[in-house]
Amino acid sequence: MITSFFLRALEGRIVAMVAVLLGFAVLVPMSNLLLGPDNPLHVPTYVMSLLGKYLCYALLALALDLVWGYCGILSLGHGAFFSLGGYAMGMYLMRQIGSRGVYGDPILPDFMVFLNWKQLPWFWYGFDMFWFAALMVLVVPGLLAFVFGWFAFRSRVNGVYLSIITQAMTYALLLAFFRNDMGFGGNNGLTDYKDILGFSVQSDGTRSVLFALSAIMLALCLILASAIVRSKFGKVLLGVRDAESRVRFLGFRVENIKLFTFVVSAMMAGIAGALFVPQVGIINPGEFAPANSIEVVIWTAVGGRSTLIGPIIGAVLVNGGKTIFTGVFPEFWLFALGGLFVLVTLFLPKGIVGTVAQALAKRRAAQAAETPTHLNGKPQAAE
Repeated sequence: MITSFFLRALEGRIVAMVAVLLGFAVLVPMSNLLLGPDNPLHVPTYVMSLLGKYLCYALLALALDLVWGYCGILSLGHGAFFSLGGYAMGMYLMRQIGSRGVYGDPILPDFMVFLNWKQLPWFWYGFDMFWFAALMVLVVPGLLAFVFGWFAFRSRVNGVYLSIITQAMTYALLLAFFRNDMGFGGNNGLTDYKDILGFSVQSDGTRSVLFALSAIMLALCLILASAIVRSKFGKVLLGVRDAESRVRFLGFRVENIKLFTFVVSAMMAGIAGALFVPQVGIINPGEFAPANSIEVVIWTAVGGRSTLIGPIIGAVLVNGGKTIFTGVFPEFWLFALGGLFVLVTLFLPKGIVGTVAQALAKRRAAQAAETPTHLNGKPQAAE
């Protein structure tokens, strides 16, 4: 049963993208570790880490597409789930520093010593173990999404009102995590990591593994999302997006359908945040900023909503453009991003992948119309 569920995900485009991601997971680390700096095919470590960050953003955009593109929930707060997953991993990495911190305390992180904390807060217990931190990467964003969705969906909050509430949620978390007495590093956040599972975070080998894990996890989540939307549940999901009242009248519990999808999407966003933190080297409250969640919407729209592959492409293209553009004209980047969103909305409403797919469908339909019909196995000339 489980096998048949995932086999539904293996359509041509998904297989191709999974193959590309797995190829990158192997080839880029090999190029970094096995080829010398003088080789033209060598990928420097900083470039590999930058690409790994793009893959984490792509996973976040994929998570948003699952709820926005297929369930009709425009979430402007997915940055909250991304950040919570990042903080869970950051707490584990901070516990691994031990006595190598500036103040040499074997238990308390440096910012707690600086703020005169006498003991470790209860919610930091267990984060010295990787399995516990990995579990919290899924549980914390998933639990927040469950509680939020339980009240919002049962109250039948929809449309722009739901979007505003999700944005208010992430802004509230932004203000909370800025406070020093919250125990998460305040404005500075969590940084100065040393090890992960006993390996140096700064070493080329560790960064290669993190890049490969980012690509592999993105491929696995793509398969999972594709299996969900191509299943019978996915058909109902599309019905909720396009005609929620009709689905409700047919006897389906729409709030449960939305809740399940929202929680799965939040967990995927949490995984993206957890992979993001050790590659970037810091997590702070700025990741909760509502503008970050709005950017994710732009990545998804540019690549193509309701395509799964489109948000991945959109996230990589927009962030790659951001890296280049901010190096040349840093003060104009936000104007360029806003202009890009307007242009896509006006001229590419289905995004890059959606527009290409539509053009190919029209071409196939035109070719089929030109093909002579067959009756009783004999070709008939078209009149």
